[in-house]
Amino acid sequence: MKKKIITIGEAMGLFVADQIGNLEDVDKFTRYIAGAEFNVCVGLARLNHEAYYVTMVGNDPIGKFIKKFIKKENIKSDFVYENDKFFTGLMMKERTLTGDPYVASFRKGSAASKLSMEYFTNFQLDSFDLVHLSGIFLALSPETKAVSHFFADEARKNGKMITFDPNLRFNLWESQEEMKNTINELAYKCDIIMPGIAEGKILTGSDQPEEIADFYLSNHAKLVVIKLGDKGAYIKGIDQPGMFVEGFKVDEVIDTVGAGDGFAVGVISGLVEGLSIEEAVTRGNAIGAIQLLSPSDNEGLPTKEYIDQFILSQKV
Repeated sequence: MKKKIITIGEAMGLFVADQIGNLEDVDKFTRYIAGAEFNVCVGLARLNHEAYYVTMVGNDPIGKFIKKFIKKENIKSDFVYENDKFFTGLMMKERTLTGDPYVASFRKGSAASKLSMEYFTNFQLDSFDLVHLSGIFLALSPETKAVSHFFADEARKNGKMITFDPNLRFNLWESQEEMKNTINELAYKCDIIMPGIAEGKILTGSDQPEEIADFYLSNHAKLVVIKLGDKGAYIKGIDQPGMFVEGFKVDEVIDTVGAGDGFAVGVISGLVEGLSIEEAVTRGNAIGAIQLLSPSDNEGLPTKEYIDQFILSQKV
């Protein structure tokens, strides 16, 4: 059942405020690690898949912290590179009682943004089962854009499944139009697209789940899974009629960041394990809800036993 999965992205140091308030007024922070694709990798490893992470960190304390965390989580580090000239990116996150917390990022010119094609001249994807990509790494630099397309192109040549989470980050792009066009260019090469409903509206011009799905299904996608928050998700595929999959509610939301990554973990793991599309998306909804209960972006990612217990408890 264990599958070999690879994802590429930027892992950063994350400092979460210990108290509610504006970041400039907070005195104490707790250190974690952030990065959308990294969160997916952590989640897949905790579900006992052979998860490979591709990134570059600086030769600095945060970079060393990330490498130690990768080892602790049993993530494969064959393609985790280190650079002496550039720093590891950082993020600071507010603690809030409602809505999405404000996040300040310090990543321009980071080590990960310097990861170029020179590291992949002899790279082979034939032994992997799935490649996961996102719109974030695509946005960091011309080098990371080229690497993102390389992974998509190689995966298609080798007949490997490609999942894609747009992960819109407006501060990384010169304009919304550039973001839309560049992200869709990569999305058209992928098999499974997982946008949020608000992302879907920006990328396709429609806020109707079925129309968003049809947009990508007419551009190579085999399955589109649209995140609808606590309402669940809408799915439609080439061989899958459109349908809604019910979500899970939690009593107290600690932090919304990372819920979408948890959703991706559930969908990806469920599909490679042979679950039905509906079962895989149900797992995604569950992990997304579980992530809302944790202050960090990935520490709350669960084991399979915990997921099963959570889903069962919600049905009682």
